Amino acid sequence: MQKLQTQLKNVSKSLATLSKQVESISKQLKKTAPAKKTAPVKKAAPAKKSRPAKKAAPARKPAAKKASPAGGKTVLDSVLEVIKRSKKGATITQLKARTKLEARQLSNALYKLVKKGHIRAHSRGLYVKK
Repeated sequence: MQKLQTQLKNVSKSLATLSKQVESISKQLKKTAPAKKTAPVKKAAPAKKSRPAKKAAPARKPAAKKASPAGGKTVLDSVLEVIKRSKKGATITQLKARTKLEARQLSNALYKLVKKGHIRAHSRGLYVKK
């Protein structure tokens, strides 16, 4: 604590000396500055180069909605179906094997199903229907 206080005192002393130096420099600048102030002369803006006009972009078609996978099942539906079929719940490895999804896709699907309230995490890596 004492070390901190001594450091703070040193900083305050150095700030005081710096402020004195700034004051002395500002006084010197006032002495050397001309007594008569003149308005600055404005320079004309440089001429801009003319550019050719841009062509209008072609009109885009609205994005078509993606058709749901075969049989109308979404990723969430397939994951939920596997969990509902199992009596004691399904682990992540079982879900990967049965749904043939990648880890990231499966993780996102499980997160969404938990948020929607369709399933719950019984323990780490084990999901059960509600």
